[in-house]
Amino acid sequence: MCCIEKRVHDLYWKEDINCARTMLLCLSELFDISLEQQTINSAIGMHGAGGYRAQCGLVEGGLMFIGIYDKHQGKPEDEIISDCFRYAQEFTQKFGSLVCYDLRPTGFTRNDQPHMCEKLTCDAVRFAFDYIKTDIRREENDAYI
Repeated sequence: MCCIEKRVHDLYWKEDINCARTMLLCLSELFDISLEQQTINSAIGMHGAGGYRAQCGLVEGGLMFIGIYDKHQGKPEDEIISDCFRYAQEFTQKFGSLVCYDLRPTGFTRNDQPHMCEKLTCDAVRFAFDYIKTDIRREENDAYI
């Protein structure tokens, strides 16, 4: 089990937190950017819009972190918005949807086991990490043009 899989597993099974907060915490640790507790708290209800089965918390947590990361890098708001748009676009291409209902491995039933999206979460954290790293490399290359 690599570091992302272990961290996701621990956050889900030891701390019992949702996908959005798991995404935020994993990315903040991978990029060594601390998060305020208020920011982490803001994602408490972001697992399919509080269970409404709407936008996936993995998308929401990723978008939140991109805003935090980009602002930390000094990007203007229009670039942050563009990065978020592109992230949503690429997430959809990779995973097929932004909607929790569509992304959950077996949809929703009354007998759902907790943390059904653990593998998807690991894949999405890795995807977000790679997306942000690619953006960093793109900026470094643009600086030399």
